[in-house]
Amino acid sequence: MIIAVASGKGGTGKTTVSINLALTSTENIILEDCDVEEPNAALFLQFPKTGSKPVSISVPSVDLSKCNGCGECSSFCRFNALITFSGRTEVLSEFCHSCNGCMLVCPEKAISMTERRIGVVNTYSSEKIELKEGVLDTGIASSPPLIRALKKTTESTELIIRDSPPGTACPVTTTIAGSDYVILVTEPTPFGIHDLKMAVEMVQTAEIPFGIIINRSTEDNVLIDDFVKSENLNVLARIPLSLKTARMYSEGIPAVNDPQMRKIFEDIWKKIPLNHEGVLEPLSE
Repeated sequence: MIIAVASGKGGTGKTTVSINLALTSTENIILEDCDVEEPNAALFLQFPKTGSKPVSISVPSVDLSKCNGCGECSSFCRFNALITFSGRTEVLSEFCHSCNGCMLVCPEKAISMTERRIGVVNTYSSEKIELKEGVLDTGIASSPPLIRALKKTTESTELIIRDSPPGTACPVTTTIAGSDYVILVTEPTPFGIHDLKMAVEMVQTAEIPFGIIINRSTEDNVLIDDFVKSENLNVLARIPLSLKTARMYSEGIPAVNDPQMRKIFEDIWKKIPLNHEGVLEPLSE
């Protein structure tokens, strides 16, 4: 069972939800921090590190002694990772998607693939929770390859929570791909409702069941309530705006240390459509 936690914008509380759901799970669970450009789940959980594995991708390298500047490789590459000019081919590895096509079409066999490090996957462990985080190396422009590498480290048969990057672009769609359920975290502000609409469209397009958590909820939630009602969306929880919770967050203390907040997250688990074996129940027709 794979649950992805996403949002249309940053700062809504995705990581807060992911961490506190993991802490209130009744089963052993794997938490994957897929926000590889700025992972921060480890700051709150403070588990001992039990592993670290570098991640690399294949990028082309051109042997200029063999290259005749024909341009077959640069014409083939739809991502413009190779440029041929003045009889010389240059590689822009930041744009490369590691398809190996340039190597295959080169008539002079002047291109080979070399490994380029893009980041690392760190593992932290406790008795019930295993945290895995991807950390993108400085200067690497594309995060989806590292996110895919992080996801491959875990068996899909296990109970997994994936903390997504913010937004609705490629890093997020890469994270939620293959999920059984998506939790969309939003806030009752004009920016929150604007970006929630895009996030809802994203998961509906992906045809993944989902529910909504309204974080920092107040009595004046007119905008978000109207949208939820008009779209007939499933609200899993309304997490109240709380100065106490904010102070705990600023000190790196999980919200479930407060009994009131713990009950909210325990109730969320009851509303996620799982059967007794932890498998997603079929949606009713």
